[in-house]
Amino acid sequence: MKEKQLNEILIKNLQYYFDRKGITQTDMARDLNFPETTVSNWMKGNTYPRPDKLQMMADYFNIKRSELTEEKPTNLIEINQDLVKIPVLGAIACGDPILAEENIIGYTYEVADTLPSGTVFALKAKGDSMEPTIPDGAIVLIRQQANIECGEIAAVRVNDDSEATLKRVKRQGETLFLMPDNPKHSAIIITEKNPATIIGKAVSFKVTL
Repeated sequence: MKEKQLNEILIKNLQYYFDRKGITQTDMARDLNFPETTVSNWMKGNTYPRPDKLQMMADYFNIKRSELTEEKPTNLIEINQDLVKIPVLGAIACGDPILAEENIIGYTYEVADTLPSGTVFALKAKGDSMEPTIPDGAIVLIRQQANIECGEIAAVRVNDDSEATLKRVKRQGETLFLMPDNPKHSAIIITEKNPATIIGKAVSFKVTL
């Protein structure tokens, strides 16, 4: 495929996802820390992004890289949906508000009508402790709340760790247990010497291939 054709496909696909998410190329450049002139040159067909930049944009839109670089089928029917931008959190600095700018590592987009009420954010699952329920790498939607029913999955910060862990909450009397769904892992017992802070309830997750 010729370079000009590759550029045209990329421009068309990027514009499609800009429109779908209700953002501009300037918004994406800011969110991904790309120079605006670089993105502008891509959209004018002057230059073509490196593979790592293509992957960053694909992750940003929660799509496969091929959905940016390959021509889309012509028989698709677009369904308009109101999408909202949900922050994905990384390390959560102690004492900071949960949604402080320095805690945000990216964004995911969700259909507004499917979201619970209240403050919502997302975490990226790390490791296999919650498999098979939640696979490694899944984007998990969290509703911020301090109280969790027994048996529900919560995002919990243990012993002031900067990153929250996803575990199923169980109680026996006054003792709180953070239970993995994967039997290869051990439960975390919450004590005065090993305190925990529940920051929210897991409500859904999604995985991209």
